[in-house]
Amino acid sequence: MADNGYRDLAQFIIDNVGGKENIISVVHCTTRLRFKLKDEAKANDDQLKANDGIVTVVKSSGQYQVVIGTHVDKVYDDVLAVGGLTGGGQVADDYEDKSNMSLMDRFIDLISGIFTPFLGVMAAAGMIQGLTSAMGSFGWISTTSGTYTILYAIGNGFFYFLPIILGLTAARKFKVNEFIGIAIGAAMVYPNILSLYNSKTVLMTLFKGSIIESPIHATFLKIPVILMNYSSTVIPIVLAVWFASYVQKFVTKLIPGVVQLFLVPFFTLLITVPITFLVIGPVATWIADIIAAAIQAVINFSPILAAVIVGGFWQVLVMFGVHWGIVAAFYTELSSQGWDQMLLFSVSVCFSQIGVVTAIIFQTKNPKTKAIALPALISGIFGVTEPAIYGVTLPRKKSFILSCIGGAIGAIPFALGGVKAFSMAGMGVFAFPMVIGKSHVASSLIWWLISVIVSYLAGLLLQFIFGKSAVDSKEELAELQAAAVTEVGAQVADVKRGAAEQTAKEADEYNQPTKLYAPVNGQTLPLTEVKDEVFSSEAMGKGLAFVPSEGLLRAPADGTVVLVFPTGHAIGMQTAAGAEILMHIGMDTVNLQGKGFETLVEKGQAVKAGDPLVKFDLAAIKQAGYDPTMPMVVTNSVKYHEVKAVAKDTVAVGDEVLELS
Repeated sequence: MADNGYRDLAQFIIDNVGGKENIISVVHCTTRLRFKLKDEAKANDDQLKANDGIVTVVKSSGQYQVVIGTHVDKVYDDVLAVGGLTGGGQVADDYEDKSNMSLMDRFIDLISGIFTPFLGVMAAAGMIQGLTSAMGSFGWISTTSGTYTILYAIGNGFFYFLPIILGLTAARKFKVNEFIGIAIGAAMVYPNILSLYNSKTVLMTLFKGSIIESPIHATFLKIPVILMNYSSTVIPIVLAVWFASYVQKFVTKLIPGVVQLFLVPFFTLLITVPITFLVIGPVATWIADIIAAAIQAVINFSPILAAVIVGGFWQVLVMFGVHWGIVAAFYTELSSQGWDQMLLFSVSVCFSQIGVVTAIIFQTKNPKTKAIALPALISGIFGVTEPAIYGVTLPRKKSFILSCIGGAIGAIPFALGGVKAFSMAGMGVFAFPMVIGKSHVASSLIWWLISVIVSYLAGLLLQFIFGKSAVDSKEELAELQAAAVTEVGAQVADVKRGAAEQTAKEADEYNQPTKLYAPVNGQTLPLTEVKDEVFSSEAMGKGLAFVPSEGLLRAPADGTVVLVFPTGHAIGMQTAAGAEILMHIGMDTVNLQGKGFETLVEKGQAVKAGDPLVKFDLAAIKQAGYDPTMPMVVTNSVKYHEVKAVAKDTVAVGDEVLELS
């Protein structure tokens, strides 16, 4: 490869998928570039397939997939660089068809898309914040020390300044100048703004004596500004950037091109930020005040009903930033009577959320979901549930709803026990100090523990019983399927690239001849007749296919298991003689999400020819409408002069089926 990395290949790919203007977005998995194109007819399939740097092209699940190999991440980086693609490879989403999505689905899709770019960092920050709080609570480090302050800043700083981060990703989503989005978020959490919000100086009071009584601490052009605390909020900044997208379009049309560079941001910020403080802030504040008053009225009528409402809707209130009304009411009651119940009911949802996430960790077949869910679970235990909400449950909608229901159920013990909160504390495991007062301490702690257990079990069981169907989407499963097909044989691309320059000396490096034996009982089928282009084109390597007559896959030779796919439908081996084998049970059977498959071996396990590898329910595969044909390919076929099928039409386990010479 030339010293320009993969830039030539990247340019070739962009040109032959129809150019940058034909690209909606591009991401990559283990071995493939996955394009969403405006018009797939503009892509040149034949030219792409003929390139030595490309294994093949696959069209599946609305994606135009260019199979590269294990170095796909490097090619992807150059595709972004050469194509000038920003926002993680996303060019625009105007062409995505969302006409069949409900308003709620569109909202969730929007929020999830805005959070996706930083889920990993958010989960890491949540873990650091939680662990730091734990070390401080247990006395391992002093909460007044520099060590504690710095560690806590690493974790909490991310969430405190979340509007700035969301300003960036929301700007990408709404196609606003990214730095305009950042500037809007920065203004919302600017320290002096928060100081005004907490100021004891009141210039005037609007709607005095009403539910929405609003103290005014500042004015803008003599217009009263009703402030709120925007730190850690989500919806206000999203609405602000959405509004900015229209302002930016409007002023761009009016301002001459020669001065747009600075005047478009100038007017966009000058209009958007004041409107945010004058409109979004007041509306959110009034909604918060009304909700707090309504909940207090419900508590007076029925504490159990109030517990269900607060526990069930707390997460939604936090997302919109209207939970501050409840927090303010809590402090008011605390100062007047020394205790309150309202805020206490929110404690349960934290444990319901981690209960749902625990179930998802066991239910998902997607390693990426597990990678996000595990740190989200840890941070959730310590009261930081944002990674769990935005990274795991909200994108699945049903799981988020189940976590809310679990929170409602888990809050009921607080009401049944008449538990009171005597102070403000953290969330998660750090919430228990709230219930410690001058009397009934043991009783309050028992009810707190009951609520924790009930909340966690409610979330866990609800997700196990009702939420499994929402865990892995068809799109995720399709990506897993593609990864399984290509993971073991990914090096084919690299071999293909160098094949044209292979010398006689390199020919001496062929593997020693060996034999492979039937891994199943059944009928044989030429690989070229398999109804999957990746296999039938022999892009993954040469081999043979089987139509199994029973549901047990066995090892075709002595060797080591190198791939065990999470859903159990694909197994990879390297034989003792050096042959790399991929066996794929059925076509598109990844969609069964592991149902009917039982993996009997683990990655790295040594096996002998004939050892059981996977049990599978053949009848269930057929009943679900999937083709049970099982390809067995030698993914390093280039290491052999010939891969020859010697099998009869009908074979039994142990019959010789392939000669590798």
